[in-house]
Amino acid sequence: MAEKKIVLTGGGTAGHVTPNIALLPSLREAGYEIQYIGSLSGIEKKLMEDRGIPYFGIETGKLRRYFDPKNFSDPFRVIRGYNEARKFLKEYKPDVLFSKGGYVSVPVVRAAASLHIPCIIHESDMTPGLANKICIPAAKKVCCNFPETLEKLPPDKAVLTGTPIRDELLHGSRSKGLEICGFDGAKPVLLVIGGSLGASSVNQTIRDNLDALLAHFDIIHICGKDKVDNLKLTIPGYKQFEFVKEELCHLFAAADIVVSRAGANAICELLALHKPAILVPLPAASSRGDQILNAASFEKQGYSMVVQDDEFPDKILDAVKELYENREKYTEAMKQSSQINAIPIIMDLINRAAEGKLQ
Repeated sequence: MAEKKIVLTGGGTAGHVTPNIALLPSLREAGYEIQYIGSLSGIEKKLMEDRGIPYFGIETGKLRRYFDPKNFSDPFRVIRGYNEARKFLKEYKPDVLFSKGGYVSVPVVRAAASLHIPCIIHESDMTPGLANKICIPAAKKVCCNFPETLEKLPPDKAVLTGTPIRDELLHGSRSKGLEICGFDGAKPVLLVIGGSLGASSVNQTIRDNLDALLAHFDIIHICGKDKVDNLKLTIPGYKQFEFVKEELCHLFAAADIVVSRAGANAICELLALHKPAILVPLPAASSRGDQILNAASFEKQGYSMVVQDDEFPDKILDAVKELYENREKYTEAMKQSSQINAIPIIMDLINRAAEGKLQ
């Protein structure tokens, strides 16, 4: 019997790739042959090739809501990417396509739909991004993370799933995490995550308050590429990382509380791991405001505290103290969540789509 075939797509940031990575073991177990379509040189290329997934790169153009000279040339790149994706899909003949979004996904999803390949897409944020807005009409189903998002999607397409979480994140060792950082376990551990690109304002606030925080916590600081402070490498109780891959599960396991940006995938990982967190969303001036909405939803559901970026320098010490003292309240709320079982729900949608049974 021939294997079922699936094409995955999505890229631009790690958040548009890691949920696809989380699906790989279940897809393999279900007997799927897997291919990935992404940009020619995006982060998704290395992440997928590292996992042995055949990769097909296409020309892409960024979708912008602001003026940029590239707005005149990028539409032609998108058209070229559409033609490249369509040619590949026509030859490969996948049974289903799953998209995690990002601007590279637009030509891929639209090309798949033109060939009558069923498409399932996933929207991480509270409100659909521009790329997914363009893709939604071509999709059979739209998976989402937040109850509030259901109201913003076509009722016959919307499915509340949560985000697929990499299984390895659930099997970390606290003792291993402490060993990696050189901590003795005498103090609780504060984990600071700025996202795959880092968060300069969060990094600076942590370092400005380092002495006061270290009086009560050991600190693991994932600060982003090229953002390690070399002058603070030897401070006891303070361990910096640019980016973490295999060891991340152990660092999560070691953490008692977390400070994080409010990217959808990051906070869904915190939810699945039941980690109490202070969310510091990217301000609206630096984004489309999705992190602010994501954080507000988690705060409303009792999963996290929220401190706005411009207030964080003044509130950090009191907020960290309050979060630690009330950590069990947040942990219990997260244990009651229905948004932490995404993979079986999404796999059911994928299987039904591949079998032509998804209405």
